[in-house]
Amino acid sequence: MADSLRDQLLKSGIVKQVQQNRVREVKPAPPPPGKPAPKGGKPHAPSHAPRPPRREPEGIDLARAYAIRAQAEASERKRTEQEAAEQARLRRERKQQIQQLLRDNTLNKAEADQPRNFEYGGKIRRVYVDAGQLAALNAGELGVVQQGGRYLLVSREVAEKVRAIDAQQLALLVEPGAGGVDADGVPDDLMW
Repeated sequence: MADSLRDQLLKSGIVKQVQQNRVREVKPAPPPPGKPAPKGGKPHAPSHAPRPPRREPEGIDLARAYAIRAQAEASERKRTEQEAAEQARLRRERKQQIQQLLRDNTLNKAEADQPRNFEYGGKIRRVYVDAGQLAALNAGELGVVQQGGRYLLVSREVAEKVRAIDAQQLALLVEPGAGGVDADGVPDDLMW
């Protein structure tokens, strides 16, 4: 036969026997000989008898354990939300710094017609440049920065500043002296 919930809690140690005793009704003591029982049928303890001190249970009761657990979970959630908010604030600050830096320093030309392909974020990307910009880009004098879904051509100094703020926004910066050949052996100025 299945144990009652009380028996299961006692076996698991969540609830102690002391708590169980506290819940049970205390049977009143019979009246002393020669004294009639008071009206209502319940004898009263003499007023001069001291009451035993109330004992706290030795273990934590179930409600208190749930309250402690809920409080711990709430504080963990709050800490996680604060960390996420701090990370978002830092990202916004970096984005704003890069926008200010790029405001008057982009070198993209509307009439540029030569595509310069490069790998960024696991995909092949493209920026349009003219012949002089293509040579400077392949020599490492210019760099490409990704901002707001666009690829902006900038000087090497600006590209280095962007790298210092947020390296993920720097899409392309050829190291000087690389000889115009990518790591895979393909020349940078190869048209494909």
